[in-house]
Amino acid sequence: MNAATSSNNTSPRIALITGGSRGLGKNAALHLARQGVGILFTYVGNRTAADATVSEIEALGVPVAALQLDLADSASFTAFAQQVSDALYRHWQASQFNYLVNNGGMGIYGAIAETSEADFDALYKVHLKGPFFLTQALLPLLADGGRIINISSGLARFTLPGYGAYAAMKGGVEVMTRYMAKEFGARGIAVNTVAPGAIETDFGGGRVRDNAELNALIAGQTALGRVGLPDDIGAAIASLLREDNGWINAQRVEVSGGFSI
Repeated sequence: MNAATSSNNTSPRIALITGGSRGLGKNAALHLARQGVGILFTYVGNRTAADATVSEIEALGVPVAALQLDLADSASFTAFAQQVSDALYRHWQASQFNYLVNNGGMGIYGAIAETSEADFDALYKVHLKGPFFLTQALLPLLADGGRIINISSGLARFTLPGYGAYAAMKGGVEVMTRYMAKEFGARGIAVNTVAPGAIETDFGGGRVRDNAELNALIAGQTALGRVGLPDDIGAAIASLLREDNGWINAQRVEVSGGFSI
């Protein structure tokens, strides 16, 4: 069977989403579950939040599993891949999954002049090194004809002071995406970047959500006149992973409502 068409309607579709217990990852998981996609997601340490997300997805009638993973600990990725393999067999009687969403992350706010080397390294490990080597570890478990979405940020295009180190990592993610698309194309795997604009979540301490002045500033510079919501991003990710939407490849898709255009 041709690699680009190896996925079929008789096999369960399964997505692996890092950082899927809350925020944008959870929202993407719920959107995909509503399309009948099985969900395997990771969380860092909050088992209560992970269990709550499992319950929400189970209520939608699709299989779901949660695995603990620290993206900063790349030495754990080989063992994690074995955990993924075990979970695939246990929950789906499958040996591979179809979609990888490299979403997990954290925010550290600070001007370049004030950013410590420790903060820079923390961002690097989670946002760039982590997705690079996790994808590498999971490639044998990703089905031919599958897809990868790497999460970047609108901040890789426009600038808001205080996000320099974070945005630099996301710029690296966007370059990485293009190389993945080129190198994995022989297996029919499409790889794209989704770059959210400012979204009302608890990310980065909830600055966009809770700071009314910042929220209004961003809304005023957005063509659609508001700050983004988690549903805006989850729906976009689910749309890119629809079975009939596989010809988009090596693209950066900004989901920002038209910020700073």
